[in-house]
Amino acid sequence: MKKVNFSVGYQPNDILKRTALANRGSVAEIYFPCPGLPSGRGVPEFYSPEKAAEDLAEYAGAGFRLNMLFNGNCYGAAAQSRELFNKIGDEIDAACEKFGLSSITTASPLIAKFAAKNFPSLEIRASVNMEISTPDAMAYLAENFGAFYAKREFNYDFPKLSAMRRWCEANGKKLYILANSGCLDFCPARTFHDNLVAHQHEISKEDNAFEFRGLCREFLSSLEARGDFLRRTNFIRPEDIHLYADLCDGAKLATRTARNPAAIVCAYCAGKFGGNLLDLTEPSHAGHFYPSVLENSRVPEGYAKTRMNCAKNCAECGYCRGVQKDATVILQ
Repeated sequence: MKKVNFSVGYQPNDILKRTALANRGSVAEIYFPCPGLPSGRGVPEFYSPEKAAEDLAEYAGAGFRLNMLFNGNCYGAAAQSRELFNKIGDEIDAACEKFGLSSITTASPLIAKFAAKNFPSLEIRASVNMEISTPDAMAYLAENFGAFYAKREFNYDFPKLSAMRRWCEANGKKLYILANSGCLDFCPARTFHDNLVAHQHEISKEDNAFEFRGLCREFLSSLEARGDFLRRTNFIRPEDIHLYADLCDGAKLATRTARNPAAIVCAYCAGKFGGNLLDLTEPSHAGHFYPSVLENSRVPEGYAKTRMNCAKNCAECGYCRGVQKDATVILQ
């Protein structure tokens, strides 16, 4: 059976490293943020550039491909500056020399243009944060991008994902998916939140009147909203990831800020998981549901195929709500 290869987000976590090394046949790539630049996720306080360089060299030596992230949603006044592109060039040069960098992922068309011109051997990927959702969108970017992450909401839309895959194959491009996002589908605050993350260090120095931890946290504080969580999310169960083998060139596992990234990698590499599905997503929503858990073994085998090919008439269907109800276990 053809299988999906995974790209795993770097953490300075030795258990994660051992897990990735032990699953070298399934984990093909490690992705990591460019030092000193905004990224699509906050950098933890314990992140050490020195340890990162050590770990990444070890990963490269073990045969993993390395992908550097330039996926911040905003670079402020520096977005077009020579200083920014000089830094980007220096960082890519250094990563190529130290780790044999094979690709970058960016949400900036200008960074893609710069990298395509100056580093033609690298694969340039469009970040999932660009919300690529149609073949036309990929065609607009085709000059400087060689690969695209599909809009995460399309994980359960077989016709749309298939159309994007066909376009990529016809045009010599690659298509990737994000497998375990905990983001709510079509979140209207996603761009706002991504901008906050990009400026998190500046924001932390201000006298802030409000804290924003994500619209999903507020929404899921309602018991009624939690009852429809499954149909409002797009994460793929480890048991179902094989269904995407012909639809993508690889799947990204969000692990950079996960509490137990090794467990996520183990589950997807094994293609099975026994436990609370909410522990596999980033962000994780396990805390919002406690003492309720979504027991994976109670999800029917045909769940993903049904969702991938359904009419998307969620307001009247009720299938996902029923699956979630049957899978919910309340801890005593």
